[in-house]
Amino acid sequence: MAKKEFTYYGKTLDELKKLSLNEFAELAPARIRRSLKRGIDEQQKTLLKKIKKGEKDLKTHCRDMIILPEMINQTIGIYNGKDFVRIIIQPEMLGHYLGEFAGTRKGVSHSAPGIGATRSSAALSVK
Repeated sequence: MAKKEFTYYGKTLDELKKLSLNEFAELAPARIRRSLKRGIDEQQKTLLKKIKKGEKDLKTHCRDMIILPEMINQTIGIYNGKDFVRIIIQPEMLGHYLGEFAGTRKGVSHSAPGIGATRSSAALSVK
């Protein structure tokens, strides 16, 4: 079975990489289109310049950056509030925000109760 070629709203990856920012915005959903038409801020411009230069080991706090075609196959460290989560940008991530792929909350895992936490645990011997 042949691997299906990636398309984004009918455009292949090569066609997407040739598009300007405004042309890509026209293809994107409404929220992304509005955000791109309003312009990107200085922090996002700096990140884009580094990506276009081909820098390796990029790290960013810019979680509100929209994933654009020139970012594909880049490895970016996205800050989650504690450390940088390394993400490889895949074609399926186009039009999403970087912050969506670096969660800020960990799942809660409960262990046994501490000594004195319940009436029955007060009777346990302390090792």
